[in-house]
Amino acid sequence: MDFRSDTVTQPTPAMREAMANAVVGDDVYGDDPTVNELEAFAASETGFEAALFTTSGTQANLLGLMSHCERGDEYLCGQQAHNYRYEAGGAAVLGSIQPQPIENNPDGTLPFDKLAAAIKPDDSHFARTKLLSLENTINGKVLPLSYLQQARAFTNKHGLKMHLDGARVYNAAVALDVPVREIAQYFDSMTICLSKGLAAPVGSLLLGSKEYITKARRLRKMVGGGMRQAGILAAAGKLALTEQVSQLKTDHDNAKALAHGLATLPGFDVNPQWVQTNIVFAKLDDGVDIATIAQKLKQEQIIVSPGNPIRFVTHKDIRREDIDRLLSVLRSHL
Repeated sequence: MDFRSDTVTQPTPAMREAMANAVVGDDVYGDDPTVNELEAFAASETGFEAALFTTSGTQANLLGLMSHCERGDEYLCGQQAHNYRYEAGGAAVLGSIQPQPIENNPDGTLPFDKLAAAIKPDDSHFARTKLLSLENTINGKVLPLSYLQQARAFTNKHGLKMHLDGARVYNAAVALDVPVREIAQYFDSMTICLSKGLAAPVGSLLLGSKEYITKARRLRKMVGGGMRQAGILAAAGKLALTEQVSQLKTDHDNAKALAHGLATLPGFDVNPQWVQTNIVFAKLDDGVDIATIAQKLKQEQIIVSPGNPIRFVTHKDIRREDIDRLLSVLRSHL
């Protein structure tokens, strides 16, 4: 049982079969039919004109930012944003794009007054503010559709483009019980990670206009992301979008059950009301030696990432009985 992340999901038997039998070509030449099918399907599903298959969510976000911004430009984002904190500074290092992080509200949103104050004047002393990047979900929280509508109005007012790090956007759509295009409609570009809760082994998508994706495709080649017979991977990605979305509701229900169970443990502080998707955070009292507990859990074939707060992530390879066992073993070591 691995609660570290939904990135640990194993591909389904159907994915393995599809990968073995995929019709492939050379994607750098644009003639891999399975990649082309995945990109066309994803664009249609989300309401964008075009899509680009990439190796990872980090690469998709990098290409997304570089396709909106030139050297010396700036993008606004959250202090907790993945493309600011956890992607090795790629936008700054490889794109010469300056991030301007804003402290997230507790619900994951960004306050518009602080965003407005961070926009630079049109002056040669400053970087040019070009883009607002949001993340949905962020730390498992779902951005409300009403907030996205307000963010679109904000970016229109200030002449900015808007990008969505949608690594878990299907989790957000399932939690809101809306088609994913209801979220996508507010953005100029969006990423989707296929290898988290959707269970594909590799790959993410970047979506946007045809012109935007053409630029991103060139940049993908520049950073070494051009793949050849990539249809073997795209075959699993197509099944991720067509067969695995319904699993996310089960993952969310399991996370809620886990949160309620953790809240009964001594030394664990969890608010189940904040659990909206498949990610659970628990604050630990000073007396909880989570590093030692994690080692004991590992001996029971249960893997967690020690930390305070500690994060647990549910996914298709975590069943309800696995959660019950985790709670039982945790209780025995407290």
